[in-house]
Amino acid sequence: MTASSPKTRLAAALVYLVAANLFWAGQGLAVKLLDGHLDPLAIALLPFYCIAAAGIAIMLSIRSCLPRCVLAWKFRRDFFLAGICGQFIAQVGMTLGVSWSLASNGAILSLLIPILSALIATWLLRERLTTLRLASLLLGLTGMLFLSPFPRFASLGRELHPLAGNLLITAGCLGSAFYNVYSKRLLDHFSDLEILLFSYLATAIFGLPMLILFDPHCLVELAGFSAAQWGAFTYLAFVLYGLSMVLFLRALRRVDVTVASASIYLVPMFGVALAFVFLKEHLPPQAMVGFAIVIVATWMLFSFDYAETG
Repeated sequence: MTASSPKTRLAAALVYLVAANLFWAGQGLAVKLLDGHLDPLAIALLPFYCIAAAGIAIMLSIRSCLPRCVLAWKFRRDFFLAGICGQFIAQVGMTLGVSWSLASNGAILSLLIPILSALIATWLLRERLTTLRLASLLLGLTGMLFLSPFPRFASLGRELHPLAGNLLITAGCLGSAFYNVYSKRLLDHFSDLEILLFSYLATAIFGLPMLILFDPHCLVELAGFSAAQWGAFTYLAFVLYGLSMVLFLRALRRVDVTVASASIYLVPMFGVALAFVFLKEHLPPQAMVGFAIVIVATWMLFSFDYAETG
């Protein structure tokens, strides 16, 4: 059937991934609006509680809610691994890391996610790291180096705080890569929304004591939000943690983790474009070269990967 043909699946996956990466690219703008008005730990964790509450409401409205919850309890170890080792480390590590270091460091170090995802998928899912996939990953990495400004690492070496921030960002990249791969394993038993709900519940439960300990007044701080800050918070909760992840998981049903993760190179590209459009930031000439390289790398992977692995 045409609907299930390889080309159709790849095309659908590409649409989902482009949309998800565009939504992820808006994270920096949203965090920037909230910075100074909310603690970084609260910025990372509070949106989980909002999307988890919405997910619970959706699940309770489904007639088969109880059997699905019973099945999820049987897979509780997997959901706690995905939620804690994946999403918790990813979001807290990246948010705290960028607040302690530089945003440019976060952009550069996030380029590790596709490579780490490919390596973890090769280990956990036995996916093949073919020559084409490796070449596309490295080509995409090259394109991102044109887009990401290099910070003055020499000056950072004199301070411990930025170094700790860089380590946290790296840990966040590892957590994101782990979540991408581990979610693929759960797709055989659960829907996209179920994976998000149950893994986010694990993240929320694990993070609650830390939030109470380190930022007990975070809910009070919400009362002082402006309309723009509420918009940024809503974006993080329902678009970044919700819609974009559903799109990414739907893409994972159609392609391997290595292929889907390579699309993450689109995030900095979209981020530079958004900053140029909305913040009027200067677009360096080499950025256009980076755009072209990333597009070529993505086209290579989605045009020829199935022919090589199918």
